[in-house]
Amino acid sequence: MRLLHAATALAATSALALALTACGNGSGNDTAGDQSSAPTSSATAADGAPAENAGDTKDAGSSTGGSGSSTGGGTGTGSSDGSGSSTGRCHTAGLDFSFGSGDGKVSSSDDQQHLAVVLKNKTSAACTIQGFPGVDLKSSGGNWSLTRSSTTPKKVTLAAGSSATFTISFLPWTQGSGTEFKATSVVVTPPNETTSASLAWPGGSVLLQDGATHPGTYTGPVGG
Repeated sequence: MRLLHAATALAATSALALALTACGNGSGNDTAGDQSSAPTSSATAADGAPAENAGDTKDAGSSTGGSGSSTGGGTGTGSSDGSGSSTGRCHTAGLDFSFGSGDGKVSSSDDQQHLAVVLKNKTSAACTIQGFPGVDLKSSGGNWSLTRSSTTPKKVTLAAGSSATFTISFLPWTQGSGTEFKATSVVVTPPNETTSASLAWPGGSVLLQDGATHPGTYTGPVGG
């Protein structure tokens, strides 16, 4: 009986040992499985980050392309600079002033008369002139700024050495016709200029009409 109990105890001990061994091996396999899955997850995350960066790089490339288009558009500014070579305005200092009737003498008629004033471009470059000149008749007692005609001004281009004219229309004074204006000179200011040139008045006295609504003495535009 003692031998039978001893054999039974030995068998139970052996079975328990086998069971523990089996449990120990199962635990080891689970741990290995966890370790192998963790690196796989880590590698996937590492691959994902460069892909996003690559996408960002493409976006940056598109942005760079946009900058290129902007730079190309800037080239158009060059044509704007080209317009700087357009003909400039005629200035008083670049003009010679004279009367168109040669010596400037006018008729002794009592009727309205017309005196041409010549503006000559004395520079080596072309210039443009447009509008009404300022015209003042001067006497020892004061000056008279002439009104303008109803003629529409036009732009005139003066090549080097060429000329344009404007006309002063005036009513001579006669005894008993009204107030006498004893003109001695005429001061001319070209359109859009502030400096003037003076010429000796070639005619006699002029009928003063500085307050008239439609005076018989007035100036026309350059080229008109």
